Amino acid sequence: MGKFSRLGNDLYNGHKSIDFVGKIWLWYAISGAIIVAAVLGLSLKGLNLGIDFEGGTQYSVLVANSQATQANADKLRTVVADTGIKEASAPEVTTSGQNKILVTVEEMPADTSLKVQKAIAGAMGISESDVNPNQVGASWGKQVANKALTGLIVFLILVMLFIWAYFREWKMSIGAVIAVIHDIVISAGVYALSGFQVSPATVTGFLTILGFSLYDTVVVFDKVRENTNPKNMQQTRRTYSQLANLAINQTLVRSVNTAIVALLPVVAILMVTIFYLGAGDLQDLALALSVGMAAGTYSSIFIATPLVAQLKSREKAVSEQDRRARARQRRDADKYANVPVFTDDMGMDRSALEGTPDELKGIEVDFDDEGADEPSRPAAPPRRPEATGSGRVVPEAKAPLRDSGSAGRQQPTRQPRSKRRK
Repeated sequence: MGKFSRLGNDLYNGHKSIDFVGKIWLWYAISGAIIVAAVLGLSLKGLNLGIDFEGGTQYSVLVANSQATQANADKLRTVVADTGIKEASAPEVTTSGQNKILVTVEEMPADTSLKVQKAIAGAMGISESDVNPNQVGASWGKQVANKALTGLIVFLILVMLFIWAYFREWKMSIGAVIAVIHDIVISAGVYALSGFQVSPATVTGFLTILGFSLYDTVVVFDKVRENTNPKNMQQTRRTYSQLANLAINQTLVRSVNTAIVALLPVVAILMVTIFYLGAGDLQDLALALSVGMAAGTYSSIFIATPLVAQLKSREKAVSEQDRRARARQRRDADKYANVPVFTDDMGMDRSALEGTPDELKGIEVDFDDEGADEPSRPAAPPRRPEATGSGRVVPEAKAPLRDSGSAGRQQPTRQPRSKRRK
């Protein structure tokens, strides 16, 4: 932990730095590859929409303990498909915990649903009361999807307005919204590729990760604003991109710690639901949160702030400030780079000879007839001797020096500190 703390201090003080902004095209390429994979998964495989969105009938089958196995699930899939009912020709059967199996088919009339219920009860050797049907209309599922899409659009608009009003910078609004969309696309792609079912709990998880991603991005933006305030920009020797990169490094440890602390319980819930509890709303929520939190932390560090720095670098005021900062960096790198070297053929301006006539007496400067501004090398004026180390002129002696009366006496010597008070 000591090394990690020192690393955090070095990143905050700028003694060590990770170049996030300078490698922006590398992060774009990585994000682009992930987004392409997510879009391909959505277009080719598609989302596995649950019964709440597509409508249908779901049978909750209660069995004895340890009977909710994959073998019994395959058995029920075959039995339901063999009923000859068109709506039940392709059932989806999953286990839920140790004593429940879920059978999902398309929406069907009540009398047809009763036949499927009897077939399930007979195959498992249980009573019909242990098979609970739940019918959901397709129109209700469409309403849920439309409301979720409406909520997402309203959220993005409010995010743009909030960041614009808080930071007084529309480019930060663009960066935050693009980061949020980046997280949504990746999360949806993971759902499509993994085959997990999309339920209302999934929508709740998506809306939750939007807030988490936005919170992480705003923290980094606030540090960028602090580093790039006008007063600091006038005195700094760093460009806008370098100050933005410093802000990312200063908040890096906080971002990583927050992500780890938030992901640990969510991943634990996801593992428990996958291996013990089975499919359910808790599993859908945990998966959406875990994927979205990881994507939100990544986008706030590698996408949002580097994108804002790239957009700001095109502003005239920022580009001029960057030019001055680079000039200061060059001067600091070599302080003697701008000192001119005197040569014999170097011209000399008459105005350079400043001083009273008495002060200039003895200085011989010959100006050529052809060019008055190109004199010959001047002779240095006579100088009186100076006292070594004092900077003052040595006064003229009034009499020859001789030994004083104390020359033969014993002179005091410096005693050690331990004997001075004795």
